[in-house]
Amino acid sequence: MWSRQRGRLKPLCCGVEELRCRRREREAALRKARKEQQLVSKRLLRDETLEEAEEGCVAMIFGEAEIQQFLRLAQRGTEEKERERALVSLRRGLQHPETQQTFIGLEGSIRTLVGLLTSNQALLQLEAARCLHELSHSEQSAVVEACLPATSYLLTYLSGHSSDFISPHLTVLEALGYALSQLLQAKEAPEKIIPSVLGSTLPQHMLQLLQPGPKLNLGVAVEFAWCLHYIICSQVNNALLITQGALSTLGLLLLDLAGAVQRTEDAGLELLVCPVLRCLSNLLTEAAAEAVGGQLQLRDERVVAALFILLQFLLQKQPSLLPEGLWLLNNLTANSPSFCTSLLSLDLIEPLLHLLSVSNVVSVLVLTVLCNVAEKGPAYCQRLWPGPLLSSLLDMLAFSDTEVVGQSLELLQLLFLYQPGAAQAFLQQSGLQALQRHEEVAQLQDRVHALQQTALHG
Repeated sequence: MWSRQRGRLKPLCCGVEELRCRRREREAALRKARKEQQLVSKRLLRDETLEEAEEGCVAMIFGEAEIQQFLRLAQRGTEEKERERALVSLRRGLQHPETQQTFIGLEGSIRTLVGLLTSNQALLQLEAARCLHELSHSEQSAVVEACLPATSYLLTYLSGHSSDFISPHLTVLEALGYALSQLLQAKEAPEKIIPSVLGSTLPQHMLQLLQPGPKLNLGVAVEFAWCLHYIICSQVNNALLITQGALSTLGLLLLDLAGAVQRTEDAGLELLVCPVLRCLSNLLTEAAAEAVGGQLQLRDERVVAALFILLQFLLQKQPSLLPEGLWLLNNLTANSPSFCTSLLSLDLIEPLLHLLSVSNVVSVLVLTVLCNVAEKGPAYCQRLWPGPLLSSLLDMLAFSDTEVVGQSLELLQLLFLYQPGAAQAFLQQSGLQALQRHEEVAQLQDRVHALQQTALHG
């Protein structure tokens, strides 16, 4: 499409390709900053009922002798209850940085936890997993690095289950998923951990855990969705994940989540929505995704409709997560005329415009999606133009945020190029006066001048 349009559309200032290139460069910078932000989660997974039961217990700082005693009792206690109590005490102590430092200094301490993790007693497995979780949650890099040797054992344990991937205790699996997600954020992860994960059967197991259906456990799915997210962010080998069906599985889960938020008021669904949106969004930036785009195996309209249901859900439940859904919508529409068509045919432009009032970050992403639609050509701009679009853009020009205004200018430029009458309507509604307030802003001067010239001279 673009090679044909470029031949006959010769604007006085900014061409479509220049606008598109400039926007993609800004998106790449935003994506890099967003990736760095996403790679710090340190979410704390604790059992609320367990916390309530232990409310009267004060976590203590333990020395070497006490830690060694706990480990001995956990390994060789005469009763299971005695072994479990030793691990519970150790786990509570490991909430203190001082105890963590002492623990990692003891030879064989991590190896002992791994041994208990692979025992055949579910309660001991659970407490050993919780101990690893406390260590992996540490803010001290030395503690996290001490956990790294446990990674291969975690992979063996997590990969060694049946095709249903059901642990003797779901809470064990959830805690291990959390511990692994923390290790996957270590600076050594792309070289030392993630290649091992991708070389194991664990990615297929993760995708099985994310398959919608009666066996889906929310807590477990949340933790392994974050694991998948950190693996994808590393960009070690996302093509492998795509060929293993990650796009298809995540797309189906997106549809299932959209149905779930309509059926239930249960809290916590947003905890799964967030990493699923991030995984899909980041996978769609891979070149391999274009080659196997059919693996979504979903009609465009189903994906777009589900995404808007989730956007409305997040608007009510967790507005701070709206950018996650809009990044996915941006990545879906950036290079796909069919997804842009779905956006128009489902009459979703007006609901999209309603999000402009949420925040500057949301406004920039909404305007970027609209630019994706407009740059597809005259037929798309014709369908964009009726309705409140122009008045919304004039409202955006009253903002002082340069990103919001800059994106509004680019959308107007595309509309002027492709939609007869758009420039005239802009002039009739005092558009030039709206532009004048930005003439002295260094980052906007060139674009303001270009738009003035296009509006006045065509």
